[in-house]
Amino acid sequence: MNPREHRDRRGAGLARRDERGIAPLFARGATQSVAVQPGCIAGRMPGGFRPWAPRTVGSGPAVPAGCPARGAATPLRLATAFALAAVAAAPFAQPVAAQEQEREAREWVLPRTAFGHPDLQGNWTNATVTPIQRPEEQGPVHTWEEVARIEGRLEESRAEDYADSDPDREAPPVGGVFTGDPRFDAASGGTGGYNAFYIDAGERVAIFNGEPRTSLVVDPPNGRVPQLSQEGRERFAERRAFARQFGSFDNPENRPLAERCIMSFGSNGGPPMLPNYFYNNNYTIVQTPDHVMIMTEMVHDVRVIRLGEPNRLPAHIRPWMGDSWGRWEGDTLVVETTNLHPNQTLQGIPPSEEFKVIERFTRADEHTINYEFTVEDPRLWSRPWSGEVPFTRLDGLVYEYACHEANYALENVLRGARAQEREER
Repeated sequence: MNPREHRDRRGAGLARRDERGIAPLFARGATQSVAVQPGCIAGRMPGGFRPWAPRTVGSGPAVPAGCPARGAATPLRLATAFALAAVAAAPFAQPVAAQEQEREAREWVLPRTAFGHPDLQGNWTNATVTPIQRPEEQGPVHTWEEVARIEGRLEESRAEDYADSDPDREAPPVGGVFTGDPRFDAASGGTGGYNAFYIDAGERVAIFNGEPRTSLVVDPPNGRVPQLSQEGRERFAERRAFARQFGSFDNPENRPLAERCIMSFGSNGGPPMLPNYFYNNNYTIVQTPDHVMIMTEMVHDVRVIRLGEPNRLPAHIRPWMGDSWGRWEGDTLVVETTNLHPNQTLQGIPPSEEFKVIERFTRADEHTINYEFTVEDPRLWSRPWSGEVPFTRLDGLVYEYACHEANYALENVLRGARAQEREER
């Protein structure tokens, strides 16, 4: 499979995803609702929610007793089989599609705003199955056969996840069933939280400048975040020692920022802006002559990037997502961010006062923004490190993620912990 054939296949996948519609407040799902017994998660999911670890597509946990058997011939499964057969037959029609794409590429002209800047506006997504760090045994680029195998396994996995649940299945055991996938189990344990309908972790390998990448990190050349410096290791140990003074539910501050609806999951909001391998990896970009606004769907984080000669904040003022200033270098928007909030960690490590991220946004074609970043913090890492992430056009709307600080769910979490403490006395 060559790059043009793969782009056609990606386009077909996006079309299928759009046809399934959008579940309110969550990511896109299937047209057929899936009734899942609490504690009975239907099907397997690729890998676990470990965005900083290399992700592989495995067999996943076994289906618990009482859950629908794998391989049952359901209408959705049969429809998926026909769809997969159609995809398999698609390469025979690729020469015509490739010629059409070449024609479009020749005719495409970089769009510009009314004030002359390259137009980055619209809705975009960076969802992908490509991990942030590269598995040690791999090179920097997949073969197209590997891409087809990875994405084909995901197609099969989703078909099983969306299969009808057996209405006559038995009730799950007391305490529910843990799936082994933190994306499900972390929500509400074995009693069941999100199922596959609400997950939009990414469907495709990241293609950057025509190359199917094995990691988003590209420098160091091994595709892995460099080792921590001595001070970085000490800061990480100090943070863990401080956290051990408290129970997980002692105070609101002991809960994660995402659970408190302060910041997005992982590093979605950035900088750097990275996929969370869960859901809502979507962005809206709006430009004015002197500002660029990037709204992240996850926890509705909003970055306001000022353009022009930087007038930096004082060192002691460190807002969420930092102090970002941008400039145009030719047709590339270059953004430099400092003063990151000390509690906005990257890899679980609080940034030092010397933390800096340089980002580059370049419109590559009608459907793609090439996003590049370099992270520098000599007090934390042994060297700077860089990555490249394709942002692809999102042919859909971005809905409000209605989550706010001090919401009733957080209050109830703390109430439940206090009630448990009273019972244990």
